Amino acid sequence: MNNVAEILRQQLKAAPGKTALVLQYAGQPDLVLSRSAFLSRARDYASTYQQRRIEPGEVVVLILPHGLELVCAFFGAILGGQIPAIMPFLTEKLNPERYKSELANLVTVSKPAAIVTNQDFEPEIRLALGEESTVRALLLCNEVEQQQRQDVDDLPGLNSPPESIVVLQHSSGTTGLQKGVALSHQALLNQISAYSAAIQLVEQDVVVSWLPLYHDMGLISSFLMPILSGIPLVLMSPFDWVRAPQRLFQAISQYHGTLTWLPNFAYNFCAQKIRDRHMEGVDLTGLRAFINCSEPVRKSSHDLFYEKFQAYGLKNSTLQTCYAMAENVFGVTQSPLGKNPLTILVDQDDFQHEHKINPAQPGKPALEMMSSGQPISNTQIHIVDGKGHELTEGQMGEIILKSNSMLNGYYQRPDLTTRAIHSGWYHTGDLGFMSDGELFVTGRRKDLIIVGGKNIYPEDIEALVNTVPGVHLGRAVAFGLFDESQGTEEVVVVAEVEPTTSEERQVIADKIRQVVTRNSAVALRLVYTVGPKWLLKTSSGKIARSANRDKYLAETH
Repeated sequence: MNNVAEILRQQLKAAPGKTALVLQYAGQPDLVLSRSAFLSRARDYASTYQQRRIEPGEVVVLILPHGLELVCAFFGAILGGQIPAIMPFLTEKLNPERYKSELANLVTVSKPAAIVTNQDFEPEIRLALGEESTVRALLLCNEVEQQQRQDVDDLPGLNSPPESIVVLQHSSGTTGLQKGVALSHQALLNQISAYSAAIQLVEQDVVVSWLPLYHDMGLISSFLMPILSGIPLVLMSPFDWVRAPQRLFQAISQYHGTLTWLPNFAYNFCAQKIRDRHMEGVDLTGLRAFINCSEPVRKSSHDLFYEKFQAYGLKNSTLQTCYAMAENVFGVTQSPLGKNPLTILVDQDDFQHEHKINPAQPGKPALEMMSSGQPISNTQIHIVDGKGHELTEGQMGEIILKSNSMLNGYYQRPDLTTRAIHSGWYHTGDLGFMSDGELFVTGRRKDLIIVGGKNIYPEDIEALVNTVPGVHLGRAVAFGLFDESQGTEEVVVVAEVEPTTSEERQVIADKIRQVVTRNSAVALRLVYTVGPKWLLKTSSGKIARSANRDKYLAETH
């Protein structure tokens, strides 16, 4: 079967009563959905799209909070042959005016035929839609009526060709709308097949997740893969998780979860925020893998996490890594399950000053780097220099890849597609190197800071800043500003700190300067301390360096 709608139909016929999805809501009983229950509601949406004359192949944008309606509106579009695209829901963390601007840009580029939302958000959407908008239908969840038919045998999505677009993912930006990644049915299913083999997915697995569905880690690994593989999925709201991260562990224990994916910051966040009283009765012995899907991954984060939760049955070998991106549907590499990811010690000065990977020397500063794993079976990886020449193992350069699960292209943006794909190879913009057949990711090429000819990785500076007492964990950003007088860039650090007096903030700023200067190749001078919620993040939870640079300049210049 090479059509997602046909897979859903076959699952419904094979075992209509099997649990497909458990939706968790704070302060409410869990909603357990069988295949027939959630596909029946998805059919309601598919029928409504037909009634509103939304044609197969047209884009349907979904702006909904976590819950049943989001899940069913999404699969309803696939059953109807439309192309769903999930947009982040407006929260207090997103700037309203910027959000409206991004929504207007999305409508201009992706030309959706319909937007699905709820009553609370309807006024915001109408304000963002221009007079020449392509949106013909603004659908509210409460208007989608229950249909009498329960089967899905007559829906247009069953006829979608394998090469046709099944979903739009949006690459990370401040609201996640920078590039619409168009993925075909065949690419999605090729990825699920290859990545499932890499993690040895079996019928007895249970995926537990809090990840948002508008990002590839949540959408693919923790939504489409389990549902299309017939694996039960337990899904909670990312906002509920942030408020009470212990809910993830409680759900793993309650539903015998075996697999979950986390970004690197979540390891530190859980270890520092969760108290022993929150873990009463939690058993993690049945978990096969916590998979760290960030670039780069941090061994120190794994160590902190393991030290905190080993008392509850967590095995060190459970902590795994992968490298993924929307442009390859999801997974590019995966560490072999059952053993600890590969780590190496490299010479810090050679790495930071010369852009070289050399073994650590006794008595000299060293960096411990952790692998993101081996390429999955359908994906090739090369490391290339600035001229596109392939580098050997141990040499750092840009990561490029080729697979049968790559994007069709950036939706309605042939210019971006041509810029990113050369001779069938996708140029990721990420820097890394291979060692013993495994990929080590070091950062983003565009974020690299060059100070006096030295290559400075902002991730390394930020990791040091996050060790300083008084800095909010994961809430620091480093970027470069060109200094005309010196003819080179200067590193700037912006850090969120506790709301304290100006004297106390100065003490924290001085400590940041000391820690960074002593432990890196940077003589840090510019430190800007700010209050909570100052920093801007991408839709996937990453610090948005360029946006925060612009905000810093607006406030200080």
